[in-house]
Amino acid sequence: MRLGYSLAYSWSETMSLPRQSPSAQPEPELAARFESPPGIPREIRRQAEFFLFFARTIFPLLETFRERLERLYCPDNGRPAWDPVRLLGVLILQFVLRLGDRQAAEAVQYDLRWRLALHLREPESTFHPSLLVVFRDRLVDSHQESLAFEAILGFLVEQGWIPRRSRQRLDSTHVWGLLRVMSRLERSRETLRLWLEDLEAHELLPPGWDHYWQRYVESKLDHRAGVPALEAKLAEAGQDMLSIWQETSSDWQLASRDSFLLLQQVFLENYEIDANGPLKTHRAQPTGAVQNPHEPEAQWSSKSTTRDKSWIGYKVQVAETVQEEARPAGEPTANFLTALTTQDAPDSDKAGLALVLQEQQKMGLAPPAVLYADGAYISSEALAQALQEGRQLKGPAPASPDRGKVFTVEAFDVQVEERAAVCPAGRRSTNCCRLETKSTGKVEYRFEWNNLICKSCPLHAQCVSPGQKHRTIVVRELHSLLQARRREMQTDEFQQEMHRRNGIEGTQSELVRAYGLRRARYRGKAKVRLQNYLIGAACNIRRLFRRLQWELAQTCPRTAALAG
Repeated sequence: MRLGYSLAYSWSETMSLPRQSPSAQPEPELAARFESPPGIPREIRRQAEFFLFFARTIFPLLETFRERLERLYCPDNGRPAWDPVRLLGVLILQFVLRLGDRQAAEAVQYDLRWRLALHLREPESTFHPSLLVVFRDRLVDSHQESLAFEAILGFLVEQGWIPRRSRQRLDSTHVWGLLRVMSRLERSRETLRLWLEDLEAHELLPPGWDHYWQRYVESKLDHRAGVPALEAKLAEAGQDMLSIWQETSSDWQLASRDSFLLLQQVFLENYEIDANGPLKTHRAQPTGAVQNPHEPEAQWSSKSTTRDKSWIGYKVQVAETVQEEARPAGEPTANFLTALTTQDAPDSDKAGLALVLQEQQKMGLAPPAVLYADGAYISSEALAQALQEGRQLKGPAPASPDRGKVFTVEAFDVQVEERAAVCPAGRRSTNCCRLETKSTGKVEYRFEWNNLICKSCPLHAQCVSPGQKHRTIVVRELHSLLQARRREMQTDEFQQEMHRRNGIEGTQSELVRAYGLRRARYRGKAKVRLQNYLIGAACNIRRLFRRLQWELAQTCPRTAALAG
């Protein structure tokens, strides 16, 4: 029997808990069919063994989270739901094998390996693919997006694969949203169309708005029109937005709708009202502007180190453990993901570091003893916080601003605590001033050398800019930490240790190629966060399985040889 989904999708309380829970162990007869004798090709045997591993290790682990999943349903109201623990297992297997909803539902119905992994007996019914959409919505609405990742991470910590306080590395990558890139004209017209269709669907379309309906719903934009015609269409859309705003603002029933709030936002981000003339378009859009009304949370950003890398979507921070010793060739990794934190695309990596540490703390992990990162995460404040918390933040400090042909701040020996600085010629500063910005609380120190010292200095031309009489430098309150890191960067030991960070690039490549990390399957930041957590759970499961297979081969080489 297949469960209908339309009613369940509209009313969450119309589905109750299933009447029967899965058995504690997979069906013995079905499991025996996958205990392949030696001689089976390695790849086929490995696939079968993975599903056995999932059935015997992962599914019982998910079963321990049944109480949290049961909170998503009413206990006895409506038709019984398909088992939520099994649905969570289906979501994980989806990302392990990169399958869509329909493919996953068909695999549960026709593939004995999936039925084994989910502890399904022969007569038990399967589900309609749309039920996975409903289940994902339930996870998001109840803020349980991290449940699968949290379950696998807790198991790895409990089994000793991940120490509670470990060495880790961190880096970010971009995630394209599920959208089409739109021009301003397309964005404005599509926002108006969605607003009008929303009113029509709820029978709220005011009489007399037929011209708007004709212009934005029934008519299509001709991209072959010349530039003047398209510019006129853009101005027309802006004027219509303004008119609709003025006509609607007094009607609370219309003004409170999300589609109207979106229309207001798009108007303000693309147009400005000139009291002395016609409506004008903004030359530049603000950070966080809507790029596509179908996915308003996806934002534009670019990578500062690469001119041609820009995207519309989100950013994800990826953290994983770091093995103490290098792996020999052929040995699978023993590193596991500890965080996949989703951010808005324009957010900085420094803010991402704080979110990663906060997420790990919620999941029971202590801050990493050593964290390897690139220069985007390093600042004097971050180094000071790491020092205060008794951990190390390893990464290159950002270079001081370039001043052209004269020495940068890095050439000076600055001792903020002693209120003194020594220039490249070995001369001590003659004056120090403490500067504090009241609005932000930011504290800086300005060091100066008097005219007599600078005028007689043999390095005058290399230190003092033309038009200045003496040298002045301004540094932040925690400059000593940056200075110490810049000096540490020159040592061979630091450069060798930073090689540990490079492995995160391979991990990101694995997440992109094997699990589709860089493309969102769903719309909305919450569902993208769910997708990233499921990718992390799938990656950790596959890494654990490969590691266990390798360790078994080391202890039983004859069995491994026969299996090959």
